Amino acid sequence: MQLFFIFCTIFFLSLTNVSADTKHFIVSVVPQMQTVHIQKTWGAFLEELSKQTGFSFELKHYATIPLFEDALESAIPDIAFMNPYDSVLAYEWHKYQPIVHDNKKLVGILVVRKDSPIKSVEDLQNKTLAFPAPNAFAASLYMRALLEQEEHISFVPQYVKTHSNVYRNVLFNTFPAGGGVNNTLMREPLSVSSKLRIIYKTKQTASHPICIHPRVSKEVIQKIKNTILTMGKNPAYKALLNDVQLPHPVAADYESEYLSLKKLNLKKYLVR
Repeated sequence: MQLFFIFCTIFFLSLTNVSADTKHFIVSVVPQMQTVHIQKTWGAFLEELSKQTGFSFELKHYATIPLFEDALESAIPDIAFMNPYDSVLAYEWHKYQPIVHDNKKLVGILVVRKDSPIKSVEDLQNKTLAFPAPNAFAASLYMRALLEQEEHISFVPQYVKTHSNVYRNVLFNTFPAGGGVNNTLMREPLSVSSKLRIIYKTKQTASHPICIHPRVSKEVIQKIKNTILTMGKNPAYKALLNDVQLPHPVAADYESEYLSLKKLNLKKYLVR
C-alpha cells in the first residue's frame, strides 16, 4: 500500500511538472544593451505576449554575452533572442530553432567620434579598439575577422561588455573607434548617436532571431510565432516591438538565413 502511495505521488508530481513546463518558459536576451533597458523593454513585451498566448514567461538576465552563451550551451533558456552566429552555435548545441526576426538586415559598424580626424580603417593601424564582447557577432566577431583578413589592420581588441558601453567609450575618447551594429546605434539617445560617425560596415545578414529549444512543443512554438507575427501587423504594438528590435517581425528560417554563416569561418575568432 505504501509503495502504491509513493507511485501515485510521483506520477501526480510528474504530471504537474509537465503541465508547468508547457505553460511556463524561461526567456533570455543577448545583453547588447544595459540591464535596465533589457528588463524594461523585454519585460513589457513578454507581459503582452503572455496576455495573448496564455503562457507565462520568466525573463532570466545574464550580465555579459559570454555568460549568455554559456547559458545557451547549457540549454537553460527555453526561448532566447540571440545574434545570428549564436543561432548557428545554439542549433549545433541543442537544435534551437529560429522562429522570427525583424525584416531589417543586420549590419556591423565601426564608429568614431563625429569630430575625429580618423577617416578610414587604415587610420586605426596598431590602435586599441572597443568591442562589446569577443563573440558579439557583427559588432565584434565578424568585424574583427574582416579588419584582419580583408583590411589587413593590426589592432588590440578591448572588450567593454555591451554595445552601449562601446558607443560611450568612443564618445568619451577612451578608444578611437569601436564596433557596434545598426540596430543598437539607432536605439541610442540622440545625445550619443548624433556625435558618432560610421567609418566601416560589414556585409549585411539576417537580423537577431528569437529561437526556441526543441523541448518546447511544436504547438506552443507555432502559437508564440503566430502571435508575434500578428502583433507586427497591428500599429498599436509598433513601439513595443521596436523596443525589442522587432519592429517588423517576419518568419525566420535556419537553413536559408543562418546556416550560411558557417561559411564565414569565424570559429578561429571565437573566444570560449
